[in-house]
Amino acid sequence: MSAPSRPRPLGFGFDPGESEHHFVVTVPGGHRRDVLIAEHLSFGPACSPALGMGVQDARFRVTLSRAKWEAIAHEARAELNRRLRKQGLPPGRWKRGDNPVARLLGKELTLLAWAVEDADPALIPAAIRNWLGLAPEERWWLFTMTSAATGHALHGRNKGWRKAVRFALTENPVTGDREERQAEIFRLVAAEEKASPGGRPARSTTRQAHDVRSA
Repeated sequence: MSAPSRPRPLGFGFDPGESEHHFVVTVPGGHRRDVLIAEHLSFGPACSPALGMGVQDARFRVTLSRAKWEAIAHEARAELNRRLRKQGLPPGRWKRGDNPVARLLGKELTLLAWAVEDADPALIPAAIRNWLGLAPEERWWLFTMTSAATGHALHGRNKGWRKAVRFALTENPVTGDREERQAEIFRLVAAEEKASPGGRPARSTTRQAHDVRSA
């Protein structure tokens, strides 16, 4: 007797039977309402992505104006689907309402959204090119570092790591090897920390870099 086939993944590669940790991209009806990206540690009816619902395990990562979402949605979908096809998984598409995204792909998408949320719209094509120029592992690393320091959708906006990610992906071409790219990010973060009242000393960022590279 053959084993039962695994259910088709939801949205962009999300398989709750494998891991309940995922992201949800909420695309509301209408063309003026913001798009929300939230991270969830569990899956079920209680996992509402709506901002302000007070869901215990929801981490609200970013809100994007509809214009900025539409500026990145096509390229983001193409890149996420390229990765899914490489894994032998069916592609996804953005639809109105809630769009589940697999954990790692959700981190990468959130990183791109952070880069453009406060950027000049004219710089969004550069952010997309530079995001595409990063290896998946680099995107995960940048998400992890940014999330730990300034990862909340509202409270972390345009601060520290979030601001540095924007500068790095919109105003600096992605060149050199991985350590050179990471060093440039740390330089930008250190400058932001020194410029921000009450910011942590720049050497704390260097210590974080060592921890990440040693992990």
